[in-house]
Amino acid sequence: MGKKILIILTVLIFLVGVGFLLFPPVSNFIGQKQADSVADRYDEAVENVAETVTTESGEVIDSLEKAQELGYVDDEGYPVESVTRNADGSYTYGSRVVYQLDLDRLKADSIAYNKRLITGQGNADTIQYDRSVFDLREYGIEDGVYGYISAWTIGLRLPIYLGASDEMMSYGGGHLYGTSLPVGDEDSNVAIAGHTGYIGRIFFDNIRNLQLGHEVKLITWWGEDTYRVIDYKAIRADDSSDLMIQKGRHLLTLITCTYDPNGVKERYVVICEKES
Repeated sequence: MGKKILIILTVLIFLVGVGFLLFPPVSNFIGQKQADSVADRYDEAVENVAETVTTESGEVIDSLEKAQELGYVDDEGYPVESVTRNADGSYTYGSRVVYQLDLDRLKADSIAYNKRLITGQGNADTIQYDRSVFDLREYGIEDGVYGYISAWTIGLRLPIYLGASDEMMSYGGGHLYGTSLPVGDEDSNVAIAGHTGYIGRIFFDNIRNLQLGHEVKLITWWGEDTYRVIDYKAIRADDSSDLMIQKGRHLLTLITCTYDPNGVKERYVVICEKES
C-alpha cells in the first residue's frame, strides 16, 4: 500500500513539475494571440473609418459628438440600436464607428503635444510615465488603442496604449508620458515600455533578440512608419537620457525591466531610427 501511495505521489509531483514548465510558454502564447487579435481589430477599424454615417431617419453624423447629441450612440460610442434582424433571419450586431473628423482632431492634438515637447521635454513631467496624454474615448476610440508595434523578426505585434501603467502593460505596450507620440514630422523620440518576466505578459522579453538593422514598424490611424534598430543596451533604472528628443532625428525607444548579475534592477533599451 505504501509503495502504491509513493508511486502516486511521484506521478503527481512529476505532473505538477511539467505543469510549471508548460504554463509560462502556453500562457505567453495565449497572451500574444490576444495581442494579435487586438491588432487585427485595429486594422479592421482603420479600414472602416467613416467620413459620415446616415441614420435611418436621414440624419447625417460626422463625429462622435454629433452621434451622442442625436442619441445615436451611448456614452461608450456604441449604436443604441445595436442589433438588426436581416431578411434571412440572421442578425447583424452594430459596432462602434470611428469618424475621420475625430481622428483629424486627435492627430492635430498629438502634433501640438509633440511640438510642446521639443522645447519643454526637460521640464515635462517625465517621471509619471504612467499618465495618459489623452483620453482616447473623447475621440471615439473606446478600446484605448493608439496604434500597434510590429517586429516580424521576433514575432512581436503589440497594441500601444497611452500611459505605461501596470494595467496598460498587462494588455500591450505602454507609451511613456512625456515622450513623443508617433505622428507628425517634428523631431521625436517615441518611448514604448513593455513587461518582461510576467507570466502570460512577457511582451518585451524578446526585444533582446533584436539586432542592428532589424525592422520595427509603428502602425497608427494615419499610416505606417518603418524604423531600424541602431543600438541596444542595459542602463540604470533612473537613467532617462535615451528618452530625450534629439534634434533632426526621429527615434523609437523600446524599454523594459531587467536585472544585472548582482540582482540590481536595470532597464534594457532598444533604440530605433525611422527610415527617411
